[in-house]
Amino acid sequence: MDRRLLPATTLRLFNRRFNSTVSTATVLQTLKPEPAALTIVNLDDHRKLFASVSTSKLLRSSINLGLASNETFVDFGMWVMNSRLMETSLVRDVILKTVKHTMFEQFCAGETTEEAGECVRKIHDAGLRGMLVYAVEHTGDNTGCDRNLEGFLRCVEFSKSLPPSSVSFLIAKITAICPIGLLRRVSDLLRWQYKDPSFNLPWKLHTLPIFSTSSPLYHTLQKPPPLTPEEELDLELAHRRLQKLCQKCVQESVPLLIDAEYTSLQPAIDYFTYSSAIKHNQDGNPIVYGTVQAYLKDAKERLFMASKAAEKLGVPMGFKLVRGAYMSSETESASSLGYDSPIHNSIDETHACYNDCAGFLLERIANGNDAVVFATHNIDSGKLAACRARNLGIQKGNRRLEFAQLYGMSEALSFGLRNAGFQVSKYLPYGPVDMVMPYLLRRAEENRGLLSTSNIDRVLMWKELKRRIKSLEFGK
Repeated sequence: MDRRLLPATTLRLFNRRFNSTVSTATVLQTLKPEPAALTIVNLDDHRKLFASVSTSKLLRSSINLGLASNETFVDFGMWVMNSRLMETSLVRDVILKTVKHTMFEQFCAGETTEEAGECVRKIHDAGLRGMLVYAVEHTGDNTGCDRNLEGFLRCVEFSKSLPPSSVSFLIAKITAICPIGLLRRVSDLLRWQYKDPSFNLPWKLHTLPIFSTSSPLYHTLQKPPPLTPEEELDLELAHRRLQKLCQKCVQESVPLLIDAEYTSLQPAIDYFTYSSAIKHNQDGNPIVYGTVQAYLKDAKERLFMASKAAEKLGVPMGFKLVRGAYMSSETESASSLGYDSPIHNSIDETHACYNDCAGFLLERIANGNDAVVFATHNIDSGKLAACRARNLGIQKGNRRLEFAQLYGMSEALSFGLRNAGFQVSKYLPYGPVDMVMPYLLRRAEENRGLLSTSNIDRVLMWKELKRRIKSLEFGK
């Protein structure tokens, strides 16, 4: 479904209503029905927020978050991990052991499936749910993709041995089950077909809209050659892997959430996601979820088009809404080609876009359509979405609404949303330390601004630690 096929009046109404140029304050003013509404999520009572967290865990988290928010420490750590020091086995062992007992323990659920399961049980006891993330990412060949698929399948199988409803989603990256070079080729071909609809792609399956007129197309400036027979075979193998994973998730009733990537790869990822959703999302039950990155200028339009196209097909669609994580690389890539960044020009525009998309999806849920995971560490957005959900009459425990934060981050917001009666998940990556290092390095780079500017967790944790020391609650 192309944007040009949508009724012009519909698009005008959407664009007028969800104008990304408004400030965050304006959006909050628009959606807030009364001054006290945003107190639905209370982050002031540190005793209540961290009642389920041990004193030792609070202390470790405070220290680790302090280290992670120190840009000098992060820069040095990234330099070490990318240096030739890692080629010396003794030094490598020391570094990995240090990482394991600091950043790994803070942001990861363990090295094995069993350790991840124990982490799920602990957060479930605290009233949260777990998103299981077998933390494999970019893969270059079919052998590696097959190996990663087996890891994902074991993850789904293992999830059924955990307490009911304790696992909310299985997270997967298409880059782990499809060679990354092929994803680039498919993305190029999809972009060119959008530019030239007469361009034939014989292998293309039925999908939802992937582009809008504001989507970044500069990655493909010349007509790409068609897939070779070998590439078509590799594409078929990648589809089979994803279908096998989807079928396993349907069988075990575990929703599958596909993560987003760089704009150079995202068209192929959306293609895989949406074509699988059309096949497996049935009977009002979204099993396959896609991801929308609100820091992209075309995010709202693409979300609207995909949601409406899915509704027309009778396909229940699920979305994870995030802000985005590749700001520097996206801006540099566009600039190197002489184009404007695909990222919003200011953080206020990104916040406004996120809140606009959230409002649109909440109204869809209230009307019995779509499902959403609000993945956010932004307190204002979390409070606003919670307020809006309540005002729309979305009841507690609604399976179509989930909030989520990374494991080890934004604990106050997670517990505040939990206390307000919402379903809240933590993103739980797991795997051997050396395998998870790419994940940790990317999180360190992507979240440096977030961790350095938002210290509410550390402030509240220290307040709670001081309270426990004064009241001698050391064993808590």
